[in-house]
Amino acid sequence: MSDVAAVDLLVGKYEALRQEIGKVIVGQNEVVEQVLLSVFSGGHALLIGVPGLAKTLLVNTVANALGLAFKRIQFTPDLMPSDILGSEILDQNRQFKFIKGPIFANIILADEINRTPPKTQAALLEAMQERVVTVAGHRYPLDKPYFVLATQNPIEQEGTYPLPEAQLDRFMFAINLDYPSFEEEVEVVKATTTGDLPEVDALFSAEEIINFQQLIRKIPVADNVIEYAVSLVGKSRPKSDQASDMVRQYIDWGAGPRASQNLILGAKAYAALHGKYSPDIEDVQKVAVGILRHRLIKNYKAEAEGLTIEEIIRNLF
Repeated sequence: MSDVAAVDLLVGKYEALRQEIGKVIVGQNEVVEQVLLSVFSGGHALLIGVPGLAKTLLVNTVANALGLAFKRIQFTPDLMPSDILGSEILDQNRQFKFIKGPIFANIILADEINRTPPKTQAALLEAMQERVVTVAGHRYPLDKPYFVLATQNPIEQEGTYPLPEAQLDRFMFAINLDYPSFEEEVEVVKATTTGDLPEVDALFSAEEIINFQQLIRKIPVADNVIEYAVSLVGKSRPKSDQASDMVRQYIDWGAGPRASQNLILGAKAYAALHGKYSPDIEDVQKVAVGILRHRLIKNYKAEAEGLTIEEIIRNLF
């Protein structure tokens, strides 16, 4: 099959996937799209939203529709790295045997990742970056495709260990979940207070997803689009010559080179899922807010004036 035919096939399967997820998840179209962009780009996503917005249900539904194994890990202050990764035990023959932890699945929901100490956060982040787990000097490869979706509660900050910027940078997208509209909430209540919950069919195999991830990486990108993405990231750095007045005034730290890589990967995925064979500058702009949101650090002046990070990012365009 040619790459053009493969992109056409992906578009059809993506539309069917959206409809399948829509059987269970009401609204949240942009959130679902960004989660799927992360999956097909081979990245990870951080979901930021208050409790009760169906974050777990969303991830479970996406995993079922993609035909992937799903595990949920509830992060708590007493969670140890071995609780996630697994540990070695002595078996009946007095031989050490490795018992795999919940991290060995295709899709991991790391619920309230900022509730656990840095040591445990770091154990998860090694798996995210390297796609391997190291226990007692032995490396255990994780099954592919491998995707971590972490959640953070933005309002309840007591007893939390916020992720350092270097660890936040490992997430391709930061996705804000908002309350549903009145009509959507009515639909949610109607759908969830009866005895019947719709079944979600698996539309992909793990091998198909890996093939589509490789296809997206092969999509050609014009030099001017790459230069635009790199200059967009450069503009976000207050000490850069390219920085705008707004960035110099309101931003302490800008995005690093990983943001430029993710902008191009995300633009490729966005273009492919919408039937285009090469991304343009508009596709970079479509994914820019989700990719830059957690990489720019506002200063106190921006906080005092009530400026959102999204407004500052859109000003870069």
